[in-house]
Amino acid sequence: MTIKKINNWLHLWLGLISGIIVFIVCITGCLWVFNEEIEGIIEPWRKVEVQKKPYLLPSKVIESARKHLNLVTDEVPWGIHYRPDRAVTIELDEREVSMNPYSGEILNVHDHNETHFDFFHFVLDGHVNLWLPYEIGRPIVDYGTLVFVILLITGLVWWYPKKWTKSTREKSFKIKWTAGWKRINLDIHNVLGFYSLLFTFVLAVTGLTFGFRWVDNGVYWIFSGGKIAPESSKITLVSDTLNLNPYGQTRETAIDSVLTFLEARVPDAKVIGIDWPDPKNAAVIRTRITYPVLGTYKSDVYTFDKHTFKVLATELYEDENNGGKARRMYYDFHVGIIMGFWGKVIAFVATLIGASLPVTGFLIWYNRKWGKKKGIKSKNAKIELNL
Repeated sequence: MTIKKINNWLHLWLGLISGIIVFIVCITGCLWVFNEEIEGIIEPWRKVEVQKKPYLLPSKVIESARKHLNLVTDEVPWGIHYRPDRAVTIELDEREVSMNPYSGEILNVHDHNETHFDFFHFVLDGHVNLWLPYEIGRPIVDYGTLVFVILLITGLVWWYPKKWTKSTREKSFKIKWTAGWKRINLDIHNVLGFYSLLFTFVLAVTGLTFGFRWVDNGVYWIFSGGKIAPESSKITLVSDTLNLNPYGQTRETAIDSVLTFLEARVPDAKVIGIDWPDPKNAAVIRTRITYPVLGTYKSDVYTFDKHTFKVLATELYEDENNGGKARRMYYDFHVGIIMGFWGKVIAFVATLIGASLPVTGFLIWYNRKWGKKKGIKSKNAKIELNL
């Protein structure tokens, strides 16, 4: 058996085996690409006018939410995220309160106990684990995506003609819309598959970095110039319990000090995220600043002592080598936001074509397996009638 035949055999059977997985992952990825824009349309209260003024302090946000919900509790949310053009949202007592980050005006309240179908949560659940339990669905998605990468490579080998002639060029790069539906289906599979190859390959590989450590390490090795990816730090940072609240602040006002520090550090930050520390232990305050660039890759992480507000550790974008910077871009490339709106358009079209490949591929196989036989029977029937 020649290499070409082995390649074609692998492409056929791997495609048939993984087809439904590839279809679900691609079509849900396609739906997810513009989730933020769609949510902005169906939930217009999420969008606020950008103002040249400081954000409302976290203590004031919590106070306003408690007052609106008529709560008498010391419960605090898990964290808070500020964006210049978005409502700030916190969760208290199983209810999600969204308000204007500048004025504190309550914009929306969502009760998690109420029946509410979250479409994009459903889409993401399908994309990540096929709506199965995570420990079952996630490995299936990971290995299905790995097979898809192999299919892209074997598909390119299958697509490449033995000789470049005018006829083969037309078959390879053009869809013959005037032909029958079987030929059009074949052209769609081959031609659109080729044109989207680079983009679907990038989307698939960046997806694999979340599922396989060896893929992540390999990408790091390539972009860092052959360096080994560092292992994740196993050091657990804790606050200094000998300095219990030396400034007489509450947990809420302690976070105020952190926000003030971050706003001063990056006054035009795209996102400021602050994770609340666990009040029952010596946990630290972990924060992230995202810079105003396309995507989310350029960000700095600061970890504070929750009592003294001393910076215990930093993870700065500028300190990363090219491998580390590439790692930060995985998600941005995976959803297309690395190139802004048009990057999302490319990701949308590429994933839509990716979802079509298992369908058109199955039809090609079905037509070659049984279509001709039906055609022969039909032709024989006509001959018998004529006799």
